[in-house]
Amino acid sequence: MKRVQYKKPRIGLYSTGLEAYWAQFPGLRERLLTYNCFIESNLAKSCDVSNFGLVDTVQKARKAGDWFTEQKVDIIFVHAATYATSATVLPVHQHCSAKVILLNLQPSPQLNYDETNTAEWLANCGACPVPEFANALHRANISYDVINGLLGLSETPGDTKSDENTSHMPEAQKAWKTINEWVQAAKIKRNLQQATFGFLGNTYSGMLDLYSDLTMLQAQSGIHIEVLEMCDLQALQDYVTTSDVAEIEQITQDMFNIAEDSPSEKLAKKPSKEQLAQAYNVAATQQKLVEERGLDALAYYYHGAPGNAYEQLQSDFILGHSLLTANGISCAGEGDLKTAVAMKVCDTIGVGGSFCEIVVTDYKEGTILFGHDGPFHIDIAEGKPALRGMGVYHGKQGSGISVEAKVKTGPITLLYLTQTVEGRLKWIISEAESTDGRIMTIGNTQTPVKFSLHPDEYFDALFKEAPTHHCAMAIGHNAGVFTKMAKLMGTEYKVI
Repeated sequence: MKRVQYKKPRIGLYSTGLEAYWAQFPGLRERLLTYNCFIESNLAKSCDVSNFGLVDTVQKARKAGDWFTEQKVDIIFVHAATYATSATVLPVHQHCSAKVILLNLQPSPQLNYDETNTAEWLANCGACPVPEFANALHRANISYDVINGLLGLSETPGDTKSDENTSHMPEAQKAWKTINEWVQAAKIKRNLQQATFGFLGNTYSGMLDLYSDLTMLQAQSGIHIEVLEMCDLQALQDYVTTSDVAEIEQITQDMFNIAEDSPSEKLAKKPSKEQLAQAYNVAATQQKLVEERGLDALAYYYHGAPGNAYEQLQSDFILGHSLLTANGISCAGEGDLKTAVAMKVCDTIGVGGSFCEIVVTDYKEGTILFGHDGPFHIDIAEGKPALRGMGVYHGKQGSGISVEAKVKTGPITLLYLTQTVEGRLKWIISEAESTDGRIMTIGNTQTPVKFSLHPDEYFDALFKEAPTHHCAMAIGHNAGVFTKMAKLMGTEYKVI
């Protein structure tokens, strides 16, 4: 099965100007368009850019707004290249509802005061019209954000009076980091809006935090949800071939170590040949379900009468769902659709998204262990994960194979997706560090996490926000992207 290929975001771009300047200052318009092309080339590394060029009249502003709407852009970057009246900016965004980001990116860190003429100043006065733009947008009830800093050119144009080589300067690097976070956030939103999530079986009975209105989830995140039954999956087992199973077996051997008996948990043993064979068969069946239904993610859980065929089928879900998660089909156990969405968000920008819950606190090390007996995102593992045979899945029926692993050491981000009393989705975001601390050998994934806060202080802050039971763990510090994603989606968020 090929890994999911995510769609690039569509980003709009235009630069501002005042038509009266062009006759007064020959060459200024062309210089500003050079800056515009530089921004386009940088953006084009990670997105599809629709660049209108220079907007310097009301008529062009209206035309630009209609054009951006036709291009279906996710964000419009407004490059404040020089002074322009707000009347040449506001119509763009009255005609197109995409998110507005004002770019105040000065080409030079300091004017050459002895040689600077009016044209040189005008090429550096991007901040001058931003208050006017902001005021007009605010009074029109159009949301906007502003990015301030340096343009980030790597060389100075030949006829320029001031040094414009600023790519090495922190003001340029910070600005472009923020720009790229907005691009990543737009990528998340675009892909969620085109994603199909499977909901297989039901939600773990009594876990009230997991229950959500499926229409609410689609309305606020844009995902489509396919409600699936266990018989849909079982029916596909008849179409699994020996070559399908052999392929799964080879992938499993490449990705996992087959663990010996646990030294501490008598229920966690080396998987038997029969257990592995059954897990390979079910994993091949799971892949066929994903392909047949065109799924991009899956939340699943089954609880039925002891000993029936569906119980045996669900007992072998973890290997297959871990393999699917590694291929970009984010899978969340216990029927947790909200966490499946959080996992998908992480995978969309290439930072993992492993299914987690709070496991235990290590007060001596000052860490909190996060993990689960469910699917694991193999791409972000520290070393090679292990497979163990489980005599029982705690709190559930059945037995089978589980993944024992930890997320690689370094910066991580926890992403919760919860629901407020008003029925609104809310993100809870925490940056932290994954440590090389010890974990249990009980067939569960576990990662020791150290926050800037003491564990108890972190719990105080987290529990106050009414989180869900589960979260997604991603590598890297991604709060900047996730907060911008929340803004684009119009959802609440809290950074702890």
